[in-house]
This record gives sequence, C-alpha cells and structure tokens, in this order.
Amino acid sequence: MARPGYRLAVFATLLALVVVLLGAYTRLTHAGLGCPDWPGCYGFISPPKTDAQLAHAVLHFPDAPVEAHKGWNEMLHRYFAGTLALVIAMLAVQALRRHGRDGQPFKLPLVLLGVVFAQAAFGMWTVTLKLWPQVVTAHLLGGFTTLSLLFLLSLRLSGAFAPLPNLQPRVRRWAALGLVLVVGQIALGGWVSANYAAVACIDLPTCHGQWWPAADFANGFHLTQHIGPNYLGGQLDSDARTAIHITHRLGALLVTGTLLMLAWQLKRVGLPRLAALVLLALAAQISLGISNVLLHLPLTVAVAHNAGGAGLLLTLVLVNYRTRTVALPVVRRELRHWRTTSTAVGSGK
Repeated sequence: MARPGYRLAVFATLLALVVVLLGAYTRLTHAGLGCPDWPGCYGFISPPKTDAQLAHAVLHFPDAPVEAHKGWNEMLHRYFAGTLALVIAMLAVQALRRHGRDGQPFKLPLVLLGVVFAQAAFGMWTVTLKLWPQVVTAHLLGGFTTLSLLFLLSLRLSGAFAPLPNLQPRVRRWAALGLVLVVGQIALGGWVSANYAAVACIDLPTCHGQWWPAADFANGFHLTQHIGPNYLGGQLDSDARTAIHITHRLGALLVTGTLLMLAWQLKRVGLPRLAALVLLALAAQISLGISNVLLHLPLTVAVAHNAGGAGLLLTLVLVNYRTRTVALPVVRRELRHWRTTSTAVGSGK
C-alpha cells in the first residue's frame, strides 16, 4: 500500500518532467534570454504588452528588444518551475512532520529542497551570465537531477517494489555503470545544446563525409570560457562544435553497448520486463538522436529527444532501485509490508 505523500510525489515527478521539457523548448527556440532579467520579465511578472510597459522595457533594457513569443516561452518555464518548487517544499514539510514513522523517507525530500534552491540560482545565472555554457549545462543537469530524485521518492513511497536481495553482484555493477554513463551522456547533450553543436554534423554515420573530420577538442571542451559575452547562438567555431558533436556520438555508442549488456544480464537473472524496458528506452532514444541529425534538428524531434533522455534516465533509476543492495532487516521489513499489502488486497480490504 502506498505511503502518505505518494500521490503528491508522483504529481511532482510529472511536473518536473514538464519543467525539463519546457526548458528544452526554451533553449531550442532561442528564448533563453527572452527575458533579460530574473525572476521577472523586463521588470514585470509577464512579458510587457501595453504601451507603457513596452516604453519601460525600451528605457531600461535598450540592448534587449522585446520579442513577446520568446518572453512567454521563458516565463512559462519559470511559472512551472516555481510551482514545482512549492510542491517540493510541501513534500519537505510533510517529511519533517512524519519524521521517524515507519518507511517515511526523511533525507530525500530535504535534499530535493536543497536542489531546488540550487536550481533557482542556476536559473538566475543562466540569464545574468547570458547563457554561459557551463551554467546552462549545470542548470540542465539540475533539472534532470530533480526529476530523478522525485521519481526515486515516488518509488520509495509507492510500497510496490520489494528489493531483490539474491541478485548476482555483476547485475548491480552493470546497472550502476549504465546509470553513470547515461548521466554523463545527458551532460554531453547539455554541452552540445549550450554550444549550439547539434547540427555540427549533418550526416550519418560519417561527419562532413569523413569518419574522423577536423575537430578542435581543446576549444570544444574549454571549460574556462570568458564570462561576459552573449552566448546566444554560441561563440565556438566549426571545428570546436564538431568535436563536441563527435564526442556525444561516441558517448552514445558507449551507452548503447553498456545498456545492451545490462539488458542481457537482467534477462539472465529472470527480469525480462526490466530488460525489455531498458531496450525500449534505448531504442527510442537512438531513433530520436538519428532523426535529429538526418532531419536537421526539427523542434518536435529535438524536444522529444530530451524526453527520451529523461525516459532513459528514469529507466536506469528504476533498474538500480529494483536491484539495489539493502541490509537484511530492511529486506525483511519491506517483504513483510509487501505481503501484508497483498493479503489485504486479496481479501478485499
């Protein structure tokens, strides 16, 4: 039986997914600076529209002409992110009130609250530092971190999954490796997006018709770029963007090989559904990634690729949760809770 707070956690998880996708949509429509200030927009709670508001915007932000559609894209993302922060605060308050009760997570909701504060800071710096790639990438990773932790909280509150204590250690190792590599690949994807390198290569499987084209890895991964320029549209040259794009492709190959091995290991130990879920999420993400290149980054496919990354990450969180190592008393308690729940359902209680 689900514990108190489960439905709120599920709602927060879905809301976090919406926030992640809205963030992707904002980046892909070049609306990251649709509002040149934070947390408002040209000093207002919504993009300026009246003559007086537009005159105020021109006077105080002469270097940032008002583009209403970009302003609304940015503010819609902020509205949803603000709502998510309030929901997470509610989860943290509930955790404090129920602290010490059986099975109630305590640290995780508080960690989530800390992540939200960090995300707010990165959201501000994204604007004030004019889309500095390091901050944009960190902000994206923070969004995926929030989503993952909320999903983990939902799993812990669901009471639906007993741990699997008798799995071979190598299954857990492959699951952990898969999760680390997927997180790394998402970070690379964020770096691709922040430096506008998604269309640096427009052919497959080669790039610019070559298996190894000219690429400037030193500048492509130069993490001490100057703070100050407006990074909208990117500052790197073609060879540097090519290096970033190629690295993301190589990362995709590494993730693919690892997750194929993980799926095989899961099937071997009698978890075919988890194996199928891993393969499905992987196939969807690979297909979307290929479509992005061949179709030259259409908006719907690019946003779907972000959704696919989220789906793959949550799949690995689920796999690691199911195959986790836990202390024997915890195993017994969770199994007892699961059996009690099953008996109650079977008797119609």
